[in-house]
Amino acid sequence: MQLNLTGHHVEITPPLRDYIGSKLERLERHFDQVTDVHCILTVEKLRHKAEATVHVSGSTMFADAVEDDMYAAIDALVDKLDRQIKKYKEKLTDHHPRHSGKRDFL
Repeated sequence: MQLNLTGHHVEITPPLRDYIGSKLERLERHFDQVTDVHCILTVEKLRHKAEATVHVSGSTMFADAVEDDMYAAIDALVDKLDRQIKKYKEKLTDHHPRHSGKRDFL
């Protein structure tokens, strides 16, 4: 997984980079075909915004989160992306029974 971090009005420090990397490992644990993640961190007055675009094989997912703390925004962002990846993975492994052509008559 390739991780690109961008900061608008915020400096991306090594601890912040490590925190985001450790949180995004959870996405790889649930779905191993994550190829690229582009994360943008923004600070506007008292609003800390984290947004990310995740490229997986066959799809692109986007999520954002706004909180009072940057670390809380990152946590909320990863939770949203995790839900999206789980839903995408369930669509790929569709376990609904297929119509077999047989009909049950009473």
